[in-house]
Amino acid sequence: MRQQTHSIATEDNVAAYRLTSFHYGTQGSGRKVYIQASLHADEVPAMLVAHVLRRELDRLDAENKVTGEIILVPAANPIGLSQVIHGAPFGRFDLATGTNFNRSYRHVAAALKTSLQDKLGADPAANAALVREHARREVAAWLPSNATEELKKALLGMAIDADIMLDLHCDNEAVLHMYTGTPLAGRVKPLAALMGAYAVLLATESGGEPFDEACSRVWWELAEHFGDRFPIPLGCVGVTVELRGENDVRYDLAERDAHALLQYLAREGVVDLPVEPLPAPLCEPTPLEGVEPLHAPHAGVLVFLKKLGDQVQGGDAVADIVDPVSGRTTTLRPTQSGVLFASTAHRHLLRGMHVCKIAGAQAWRTGSLLGA
Repeated sequence: MRQQTHSIATEDNVAAYRLTSFHYGTQGSGRKVYIQASLHADEVPAMLVAHVLRRELDRLDAENKVTGEIILVPAANPIGLSQVIHGAPFGRFDLATGTNFNRSYRHVAAALKTSLQDKLGADPAANAALVREHARREVAAWLPSNATEELKKALLGMAIDADIMLDLHCDNEAVLHMYTGTPLAGRVKPLAALMGAYAVLLATESGGEPFDEACSRVWWELAEHFGDRFPIPLGCVGVTVELRGENDVRYDLAERDAHALLQYLAREGVVDLPVEPLPAPLCEPTPLEGVEPLHAPHAGVLVFLKKLGDQVQGGDAVADIVDPVSGRTTTLRPTQSGVLFASTAHRHLLRGMHVCKIAGAQAWRTGSLLGA
């Protein structure tokens, strides 16, 4: 194992940050996996899962059982981890710019459509190697304009050429769920079954340039652009894994999640472990365009009538908003059927605030599909 420190924002007279990555196996020896935790720095469960992963990867590496290359970043956002407002951590948005730490990553597909012209051939593997080479070069040429962009460049520089990229997050309150590209649905099913995902949400472009799409979307965009002339495989399985809710920080959950991730890597031939039988999946992938968010129609106390993980039908009573002064009570009912997979942890809401999300099977939304 090799530990690497990446210095972020090293100008004189301003705060500087250190990003740490752990590198297992041998570069170029096999398939490359990149795993990062808590890009949204106040989403803590991922860091505990990464802690367990690091322990297990240390052991596997010492036993020469890492058969590919694995990069683990156990705390991906030192800037966000340093942000505290009146004693409360604030790790989702960069205070300096207001930018979400999981948005606005450099998308290299447009540049590669030009740089790869006249360089591709009939061999998919050779084409994939060229895509990775040009993608690394394009990220290296990114000129950051602030500290957060420096951090984003450092992270993307390690991940852009990975065969598998796992970005570990969590929601406010939630059951385990995932986001990935529509072309990757079949390849992500084993991971979803192993992790016990209640929803796998698919999009070809979700909006906002999140980290997972910066790594994986380039492949299907290039394949579509070059078409039958030059075969380009889906070279990166990029997945955002939402590890339940912010308060689900428990050793038993972290051990279970780390074990499932390692079983997935064993199935992918990156670690030498006995492969266990695949559990029955809890869900089938559904379109991100099918997610229905519910919002508070007025201020009041939020009372849930359904539990996370419940299957609900269109028109079911999911929650009440109770005005404690006037006594006005409004029952929230989705128009779509699906699984209630995420909700707010707040129990008093103002008008328009987020209540919960339901993953339906039918696509009906358009535009930017991710929340702020």
